[in-house]
Amino acid sequence: MNYGPSSPSSLVSDRSVPVKLVAVHAESRLPLPTEPLPVQARPDAGEGDVLSTQPFASIPPDEARADLDLKTQIIRFTVTGGLSAVVDFGLYLLLRNVLGLPTSGAKAISFVAGTTTAYLINRRWTFQAPPSRARFIAVVALYATTFAVQVGINQLMVNVLGDKAWQLTLAFVVAQGTATVINFVVQRLVIFKLR
Repeated sequence: MNYGPSSPSSLVSDRSVPVKLVAVHAESRLPLPTEPLPVQARPDAGEGDVLSTQPFASIPPDEARADLDLKTQIIRFTVTGGLSAVVDFGLYLLLRNVLGLPTSGAKAISFVAGTTTAYLINRRWTFQAPPSRARFIAVVALYATTFAVQVGINQLMVNVLGDKAWQLTLAFVVAQGTATVINFVVQRLVIFKLR
């Protein structure tokens, strides 16, 4: 089988001639193919188009991934938020009602657990972003801000409404909802645009 020219500068798209490429796998633990990989020209390739010889593994993760549309991100953010809210609210009730911690202390601990859950899932699934020191610092600053907003709103609502089960639930939902909107807007427009 003829694999065409081996010089990168002479790799011209030709629908009938496969090209020999050397594969580099992103996971070094996996074996590389032993046979050359045939390449077909794109259907829209014109005469003289040069095919890239850059291995896929060397493409930075941010460039290799396709950005998800707003609807998909909102759905994923909502699902992640629901799971994180279960962690947050469940721990809040456990700490406050079973272990007897003060309202603000219970809410502070549950907020940290819930937002940590949310960040880890959102970074990988919702926004599909690789780890980044700048992004992590920005998320810590955002969560510190929404922490103060959420704990403050929760405490205010409990003081105004009372501390019966339905009142605690309403206070939690209002505080959580406010923090969620702030988190989504800032993460989508700022934090997960950072490299």
